[in-house]
Amino acid sequence: MRRRKRDVPTPTPAGTPAVTRALSASPALSPTASPAPTAGGRARDLIAAYGNAAVGGRLRRISERIDRESRAVYKHLGLEFEQRWVGVLIILLERQSATVGELAEGVGITQPSMSQTLRSLQAAKLVSSRPDPGDPRRRIQRLTKAGEALVNKARPVWEALIGAARELDDIGIDLVTPLERLEDELDKESILDRALRHLSAAAGKSPEGQGK
Repeated sequence: MRRRKRDVPTPTPAGTPAVTRALSASPALSPTASPAPTAGGRARDLIAAYGNAAVGGRLRRISERIDRESRAVYKHLGLEFEQRWVGVLIILLERQSATVGELAEGVGITQPSMSQTLRSLQAAKLVSSRPDPGDPRRRIQRLTKAGEALVNKARPVWEALIGAARELDDIGIDLVTPLERLEDELDKESILDRALRHLSAAAGKSPEGQGK
């Protein structure tokens, strides 16, 4: 993937909102690009303009777009489906049953997030929950008959979405490798640790930090 050259920060117009003006006062947070309005007259993309400083917002936006457009595919086939259900349904289909912790580990999200996903699946009557006979503190999750039927109906959509992803790969947009590298690097050192390290270094360079 080609790296975009860093541009000189663009001046901030007087009419720009106060928050944006404040961010622009710091060279590290100044916009790195100034996208022109689209044909429809859309304002320039401020999230993209702030480059790495807004990478979280950029990833969230892409994630929301993928979810939104994927839901449209399911809806086209008359299916009420949420993209976040996919991992849970596949694991339960393969394993027959699993605990909340096992599902969270398998999908790679936190247990609170998994519990939220399971509540939506249970509300849709696609997953059932019962106490674990060996440990009443845990609950066993299983697909219901309706859940199994939905999986069979959703399979063509999953194949179509895989095909769409492969098309992007074919034109040189590798979606998976950069995400795997990002996850590996964050496992080595989290965003929190990295940001605190930079804050500490910046404090050491300031006159106040050097005087301590």
